[in-house]
Amino acid sequence: MGEQRLDHPRIELIEYGPDNVREARLDTLAADRGTAPPPVTWLNVHGLHEPELLAEIGRRFKLHPLVLEDILNTDQRPKVEDYGDYLFLVAHFFSYDAATMTLSSDQVSMVIGSNFVLTFQERPTGNFNPIRERIRQDRAQMRRQGADYLAYCLLDTIVDRYFAVLEAIGERAEELEELLLDKAGRHVLENLHHLKREALALRRAVWPLREVINALTREHVFFKPETQPYLRDIYDHTVHVIESLEAIRDLIAGLLDIYLSTVSNRVNQEVRVLTVIALIFLPSTLLAGIFGMNFKSMPLIDNPSGFVVVIGLMLGVATTLGIIFWRRKWLG
Repeated sequence: MGEQRLDHPRIELIEYGPDNVREARLDTLAADRGTAPPPVTWLNVHGLHEPELLAEIGRRFKLHPLVLEDILNTDQRPKVEDYGDYLFLVAHFFSYDAATMTLSSDQVSMVIGSNFVLTFQERPTGNFNPIRERIRQDRAQMRRQGADYLAYCLLDTIVDRYFAVLEAIGERAEELEELLLDKAGRHVLENLHHLKREALALRRAVWPLREVINALTREHVFFKPETQPYLRDIYDHTVHVIESLEAIRDLIAGLLDIYLSTVSNRVNQEVRVLTVIALIFLPSTLLAGIFGMNFKSMPLIDNPSGFVVVIGLMLGVATTLGIIFWRRKWLG
């Protein structure tokens, strides 16, 4: 997705209404020279390694210190908190690299007010670019809506991203299934365990997000009644994501069972072959032990052909047993 690290945080400001759109890239909020308050303000910050900048934003929008602390802490679980004048929401973007089978996440902190939305990301991912394009369009529906509809669009983009990640993980699971049925090597087991951990990490983020969306569907202060159906639609998508994720986890668990069964069957086959080989040579061992006993009077001891007869008897018994086991398919 073209992710990159920034040396300095980047502020992207979009102010819009039904008739106009104003965009600006700022280094600090002091660079913003806007005067008239716009209908909707969207302030997006990329990079969270300068607490001074966040403190400046906190003073401008009167954010609670705990909100700023949670924004800086990028290990937050999805949640929503009501601070009276605004809602604070945490979610996660996920991306999956099929080449390295690596799942990466980007925390998105969101502050939703009556006429503004603040979003904070660790790095620029480009995931919100389609929303920016919709705002730039002259007759876009978003231009006629409020900040609550913008918040819905951002959440919808986050949830839709889960479907792309699930599709990639599902395809990888199917590839591992084919490899498993072909040859159950140790590398397949390692990949299965890795994929299982990635699915678990995704599950830990999706389940709390469902509760967040469910809580927003009951929030009528910051979300207008006409926006509530859209939130319920996101909730349905979240439930669909969870169901798809559980199906993938069941598939991975089934593949692990298949792997263990395959390895167990392979070991049983190898043990059976070794047992059959031992049984083939067991009569020869018995004959060698009998004729190796230290007795003066034994059959074939004084016979010049005794050695050949015993060896022939050993080979005959071994050959007979080998043919019997081969016909019963115990050697393969």
